Amino acid sequence: MDFSRFLDSFVSFAQNHVIIVILIMVGLLFFLVRKPKLFFGLLFLGLLLAGLVYLIMNISGPGSEQKKKMIHEEEEQFDTDR
Repeated sequence: MDFSRFLDSFVSFAQNHVIIVILIMVGLLFFLVRKPKLFFGLLFLGLLLAGLVYLIMNISGPGSEQKKKMIHEEEEQFDTDR
């Protein structure tokens, strides 16, 4: 999964759920004004988690492709034995 598809999913969510995104932004703005230390802590945590999800998706991609390839080859060998 490349970064553009990852970003497209967020944009799609924002376009389909405008009210939820507005409420989240108002909440973050409230934290930025009232409790900036908490805001930056939450922002850092969110970015860290998003980075971890992206890293996991990026690492697991080649493994799942290899697994599909091996399953497909096994099915071909099974079909030719008949």
